[in-house]
Formats: sequence, C-alpha cells, structure tokens
Amino acid sequence: MTMSSSLLTRVPLPVKFGAAAAVALLAAACGSSASSSSGSASRYGAPASSAAAAGNSASSSAGTVITTGTSSAGAFLTNSSGRAIYLFLADSKDKSACSGACAAAWPPVTATGQPTASGSVNAGDLGTITRSDGTKQVTYDGHPLYYFAGDTGPGMDHGQGVDGFGAKWWLVAPSGSSITSAVTVSGSGGSSPSASSNGGGGY
Repeated sequence: MTMSSSLLTRVPLPVKFGAAAAVALLAAACGSSASSSSGSASRYGAPASSAAAAGNSASSSAGTVITTGTSSAGAFLTNSSGRAIYLFLADSKDKSACSGACAAAWPPVTATGQPTASGSVNAGDLGTITRSDGTKQVTYDGHPLYYFAGDTGPGMDHGQGVDGFGAKWWLVAPSGSSITSAVTVSGSGGSSPSASSNGGGGY
C-alpha cells in the first residue's frame, strides 16, 4: 500500500492534471469577474449614457417657455415660473459676451429645442444661439437672455440696473427693448435699487 502510493506520486499524470485544473480555475475566475462586473452595472442602474439620454429627453419634452410678468414699468420677460429674465448691454446681436464667472452670476436661459412664447411674448422674436460649451441659449429680438443668481424665485428683480462684468443688466420688455427705469415687480414688495433712467435697449 505504501509502495503503490509512493509509485503514484512519481507518475507525472497528477502534475498534468493539476496544470489543466489551474487553467480551468483561472478561466472560471475571469468569467466570474466579468459577470460580477456586469452584475454591478445592473445592480446600480442604467449606464450614465442612458441616464443622460433620459434626462435630455425629459427636458426636451418639458421645453422652455418665455412669458411675461408685470411691473410698475409694464410687462417684462420671465420664464414659466415667473423668474425675471435680463439682457446684457455688452452683448452684440445674437452673440453672448458673458461666460465663466459672468455666466455663474448671470446663468444663460437655455433650451433643448425651440423655445415657446406665452403671454405678450412675440414668438417671431424668440431664437437660440450656440454657446462655446455647446448649450443653446435663448435669444429675444437678437438679445441673449439671462437669469440673475441673486433672484432666488419669482417676483424678484435684484439684477435690474446692476452694472457688472463691464456693462448694465436690464429687464426685457416684450418689444425687445431694455427696461431702464427703476421698477417694482408685481409681488416683489420693493423696487430695484440701482436702475437708472438712461441707457439704450438695442444694438
């Protein structure tokens, strides 16, 4: 018994078998690693590209509506939530001069498709331009449009008449011209502090 055991250990067959088993185990481990990686993807949801596509589709279906609010100086442009919209006198027709820190303080009004007019807005004056980052910025009568970061909701006009990033910022009338007087926005409970009566509205 001892002898045959000893003879068996000298036969090279188990070595060959051991090598084959090692290769098989390695292949199984690789296969298992691939499955677990794809299992992780499904466990944590859809790939980022699918989520981005779904997000784009949702914003596309929501659309961007430009409408009007009321103030002591008459109607002015807002979004569908009533947030005030401004133009920047440093811009030229269909061209934005506001990027970087400026765009952080004055976020561009963007759209994924053609913006929609409501209220006293003239649909024919709405358009878009492509910014350097590829986003579409809404324009009105050639003016690129912006929000002001200091307006935290509807009924605010804290950006009216502000002189920042090299030029003045004004609310926009449905005619496409800038509103350059101090205004009290309906529901704001106060007038814009730094507006003046001078300043032009066009390019």
